[in-house]
Amino acid sequence: MRLTTRGKLAVTAITDLALHSHGQPVPLPAISARQGVSLSYLEDIFSALRRAALVTSTRGPGGGYMLTREPRELTVAQIITAAEAALAAPASPRTGSGEDMTSELWASFQSRVMDYLQSITVADLLAHHVAARSPAVVSPPARSKARPARQTPAPQVPNSVFALGLTPL
Repeated sequence: MRLTTRGKLAVTAITDLALHSHGQPVPLPAISARQGVSLSYLEDIFSALRRAALVTSTRGPGGGYMLTREPRELTVAQIITAAEAALAAPASPRTGSGEDMTSELWASFQSRVMDYLQSITVADLLAHHVAARSPAVVSPPARSKARPARQTPAPQVPNSVFALGLTPL
């Protein structure tokens, strides 16, 4: 699996879709506007997600995309794998012993990253988003009875825009 901007945007778009769906299809132009991503790029990503059966599309007025699974059943690894499938490069033949010396290291790294991404669901991302956006309960600051100190302009500094025009340059 390759981790690219395409995969990151796919996860962001799916999370946006899950957040704004409310049981109705979400149009790609709405996701594009909210996320600041080009519509044609999103269309390409969602085409790959549709081929992987992660989303379904509805045409016509009121159309858009919907998840085919519940957010708690959809992992980040599944989204990235589906989005990156179109970009998957064929395995290159091994040449030289230098690549063989570290191939086990990279295979182990890849496995650990995949395990981590499989442990995170879209529901987890939604919960994190909601928690981050909810305002913390903060008590208002105590009001002081003392009057604030009065600010006076510094000497030789005009204290209004009009005085600026009268100041010689």
